[in-house]
Amino acid sequence: MQPMLKTAIDAARAAGTLINRAALNLDQIKVGQKSAHEYVTEIDQEAENIIREQLLTAYPKHAFEGEESGVSGHVKSNCRWIVDPIDGTTNFIHGLPHYAISIAMEQEGKIEHAVIYNPATNDLFTASRGSGAFLNNRRIRVSTRTRLSESLLSHAMPVHTLKSRPELVRLQTALRFGTSGLRNTGSAALDLAYVAAGYIDGFVGAGLKNWDMAAGALLVKEAGGLLTDFTGEGDFMAGDVLAATPKLLPALLREINPDNTTAV
Repeated sequence: MQPMLKTAIDAARAAGTLINRAALNLDQIKVGQKSAHEYVTEIDQEAENIIREQLLTAYPKHAFEGEESGVSGHVKSNCRWIVDPIDGTTNFIHGLPHYAISIAMEQEGKIEHAVIYNPATNDLFTASRGSGAFLNNRRIRVSTRTRLSESLLSHAMPVHTLKSRPELVRLQTALRFGTSGLRNTGSAALDLAYVAAGYIDGFVGAGLKNWDMAAGALLVKEAGGLLTDFTGEGDFMAGDVLAATPKLLPALLREINPDNTTAV
């Protein structure tokens, strides 16, 4: 195992211990609100502190970008850790055990290592570029479904994004009626991990942040899936992302761009 990947796993498990302990006493957790429908807890912040300390202790010349604390460490480094300490905070504060720690290691603009860990279920998704994707040390691959009508999809679209982009509401309706199911699980990181594992066949995200997607994107790629933005290009880290099996992605693009016959 690559040393950086092992360091990330150890950091995720350490933060997971804190999160699991806190989950036993949810009524004692202080909950704040960043904006409408967007929450943060003291556990998010403490978990990020644990991860940052372990990563930067091991690699003091690296940069660190966390959802809660922003950029720190050696900020001009070409090696950067991208972290979401609890992706799915709303689920967490309600006691729904569907949330994850997401850690990605970016070097020279490319994601090299990824860890997505759900401490509530002890599911550990890992990937290193060129070495495949794994769930609990078992190799995973995207699904083999080829028809959109038979596929199970998930989506992540923040409320403020839906309010400013009503076409996304129409897209949700089209996908709900045109597939075997459309899920909103509350964790984009786990959604991408589930695409990699073949549990779901495709994912649509809009208005997301890089810490929502970085680790999951590498998992999907290493599991044989594809990711694009809504135009079919590669700039999905800007916030709009499609992730799917190679044969389903063209159908998803046609749903998003119904008037663009060149979308493939």
